Amino acid sequence: MQQLKTDYLVVGSGAVSMAFVDTMLSQSDATFIIVDKHHLPGGHWNDAYSFVRLHQPSALYGVESTRLDKGIIDENGPNKGYFELASGAEISAYFQNVMQERFIASKRVQYFGMHEYKGDGVFKSLLSDSTYQVSINKSLVDGTFFNTSVPSTHTRKFTVAQDAVCIAPNDLPNLAGQYKHYCILGGGKTAMDANVWLLSNGAKADALTWVCPRESWLINRATTQPGKAFFEKTVGSVVSQFEAMLSASSTEDLFLRLEAAGNMLRIDKSITPTMFHYATISTAEVEQLRRIKNVIRNEKVQTLNAQSLFMQSGATFDMPANTLFIDCTATAAVFTGERAYPIFDDKRILLQATYAPLVTYSAAIIAFVEANIAEQADKNKLCTPVVLADTPQEWIRSTTQNMMNQNAWNQVPAMRDWLNNCRLNPSYAGVKEGAMAEPSNQILMQKLKEIIQPALMNASQLR
Repeated sequence: MQQLKTDYLVVGSGAVSMAFVDTMLSQSDATFIIVDKHHLPGGHWNDAYSFVRLHQPSALYGVESTRLDKGIIDENGPNKGYFELASGAEISAYFQNVMQERFIASKRVQYFGMHEYKGDGVFKSLLSDSTYQVSINKSLVDGTFFNTSVPSTHTRKFTVAQDAVCIAPNDLPNLAGQYKHYCILGGGKTAMDANVWLLSNGAKADALTWVCPRESWLINRATTQPGKAFFEKTVGSVVSQFEAMLSASSTEDLFLRLEAAGNMLRIDKSITPTMFHYATISTAEVEQLRRIKNVIRNEKVQTLNAQSLFMQSGATFDMPANTLFIDCTATAAVFTGERAYPIFDDKRILLQATYAPLVTYSAAIIAFVEANIAEQADKNKLCTPVVLADTPQEWIRSTTQNMMNQNAWNQVPAMRDWLNNCRLNPSYAGVKEGAMAEPSNQILMQKLKEIIQPALMNASQLR
């Protein structure tokens, strides 16, 4: 067993781990060993389907030191008029570049791809018997909490007969042309992406069947744009969000108000969604999805063959001949209102959201706190985990937790100054570009400050 030493042993080289190490390199002189089962950094992006893109603008993703975006406004497609959304290939290349040109070049980071962490400071090669014991000077950093899975690697919860062809979205561009009908399984953003890809590439709407177990409320991408040009619209949407929280009489009423204000979208306005997973989408994509009329709702597949779907409820649905089944049922992250643990715990840092759903921003914040705050209790006060909501009701809780963390950060001058200059901060670009010089924006910000507390108090009573 080979012996190694480091300040921080980081398990996983996904986006959150990369964001943590990047900020630590800027805020400390620490050393790092990063271990990942993938060959390359980037976590689940190594396994993503070719047509995947970020939900959110690229400007708000990645590591703090290195921009992912080019500052371009898309001129075509469903994202027309909004800041660019990086593709999976672009994100993978970005993390490779950060690893090589920033991490490895710093001489303070060692990367062990194709290795698996075994616990107790031990990791092992997946290709040989080489095993390493690490002496950790400061902390183990666990970047695997979100347990992100993608269709190409997850374990299906249904069975597929030998006469049926059921694929991950990764294979869709290669195989779609061989089939006349398509059955998309899953209610999340991946299923939406697969549907939009098929429709955008010429598939007829009546050639699609969508098995959608749960309807979802969706964030309108128009309200998430960074920069001065969008500042009034984006901050105005936050104000309208808290106005809705202040006036609402129930959770359902709240989301209807958010929809009326343009903050939230839903595909079928006759159905009240029960899911909220932060999926961010444009109105153009929603219009595409509304074209699909063959939607099987409130059902989960138990087994399927080439001609039929057999549901957990006992229902059966016939499928046309020559149907390609597309499995989009993987869980993107830990969406639950209950599972959260202390981020700083003795010799372990468990990377979680501190500002949902911006997980890389959250990881950068955790790194700043680790590098600049001495006592563990004080660190945890500044980094209360924010659960990733599964339902509209849980979104209220997550939003409240976001605001409580933000308030705590503002009480620490050095942290407040750093946040104001962090490129992953949603407000950073607009403020940097001088948006606050506009009197109308100053009025909006003052209104926002005044409404947050009473809005959260009312929202906490909603059921």
